[in-house]
This record gives sequence, C-alpha cells and structure tokens, in this order.
Amino acid sequence: MSGENIGQRWSEKRKREIMDSRAKGTRLLVDTLTNLSQPPKVLVSASAMGYYGDRGDEVLTEESSSGSMFLSEVCRQWEAATHPARDKGIRVVNTRNAVVLSPKAGALQRLLLPFKLGGGGRIGNGKQYWSWIDLDDMVGVIHHAIMTDDLEGPVNAGSPNPVTNEEFAKTLGRVLNRPAIFPLPAFVVRIMFRQMADEMLLASGRMQPGKLLDSGYQYRYPDFEGALRHQLGK
Repeated sequence: MSGENIGQRWSEKRKREIMDSRAKGTRLLVDTLTNLSQPPKVLVSASAMGYYGDRGDEVLTEESSSGSMFLSEVCRQWEAATHPARDKGIRVVNTRNAVVLSPKAGALQRLLLPFKLGGGGRIGNGKQYWSWIDLDDMVGVIHHAIMTDDLEGPVNAGSPNPVTNEEFAKTLGRVLNRPAIFPLPAFVVRIMFRQMADEMLLASGRMQPGKLLDSGYQYRYPDFEGALRHQLGK
C-alpha cells in the first residue's frame, strides 16, 4: 500500500516518483515473495479507483475498462506488477481503493479546516462522483480479502453508496454544523493543482463493490453521513 503521495501538485519528476514507487516497489516485493521456498498463499496489493479515469455517471464494476489518464496507467502498471505472484500460484487481490475516510489523513483531513472555518463547499460543479470508504471498512476489506479463498483479482474497495462531491460537501457541513456554500471553481482548482486537479478532485468515479458484496462482505458503515459521524465522533 506504500507509494509517493499523490495529493500534491505534480511535476514530471513527481509523476515518475508516483509511478515508480508503486510499480517498482510492488515488483521488488513480488520478486522476493516468488523466490521464497514457501511463498505466502495470498497477496493483497492496493490499487485505486483512478484505474477507471474520469467516467461521469457511469457505474463502474470490476469488469469496466481502464481510463486514459496518468493515474489509470499508474494503476495498470501497479496491478501488472503482481502478475508474477499470480503466475507462481499465489492468490492475488488488487483492491481498487476509494477515498478512505479518516480525520488523520487523506482528503477528509485536508477538508476539515476550511469546513470548520465555514469556508467549505463543492469543488467545480460538484457533480463528479467521489467513491469513498470508511477507514474501518478499508481494514475490514483487507481482512476479508485475506480470509476469503475464492476472492481474487481486482476488487472495488468502496462503499456501495458513492456520493457526488456536492453531496460530500453538504453532508460534511451538516455533520460539522457549518455552512457549505462556498464553491471552489474548477479553474481555480486547475490553477492550484494543474493535472492533479482533473485526475483527482474533478474526476468522477462511481464505483460499485460487486465482488465484495457477492463474496459476503458486510459493511460496518455503508452510508456516508454515518461514516462521517463515526470518524469525526459526531
């Protein structure tokens, strides 16, 4: 699950680091595992919903095609780096992770201060879907992947109830008892973050976790407001 932080403005050097830290790091791990005299039975390797690119309102399953963005290529190479383990007979699960909700890291942590100060709101037109998952469920999904022998390949690791960015903002404002009426225009986001803005903040990914549901995973926090209140102690 390690890799260079993608939540920052990208230079060409940074993009190489984002790619290499995931693909090369995973290849090194897989090469080591496959050369063990007793390799593990299962490898759970992270990927991300960036695999699908910007897809609007399209419902994305594990069978959906990959996108054409930089992050899509990162995810393709990241997942491909695990193939030698699969060929060796190791069961491989690639979790395509949604936005993980935690006040201590990631998107939610970065949004808390402006929202607490009353300056929060949607990003762009707010119609882009942000698939998400509660941190406790992310841990649960990894454990489920380890313990479920017939689960393998790509697995959409997100809540079955993704929300639009506008819904995300309104709900976060309601949970914090703060207004969420100050939109951040798309052109401002692009000036601030360039390519990262289009591939992460403004991109739409409406994932459905079909394989998780079919394999019997039971979400602890399937609804967005409940997950936010859990994570923020509200």
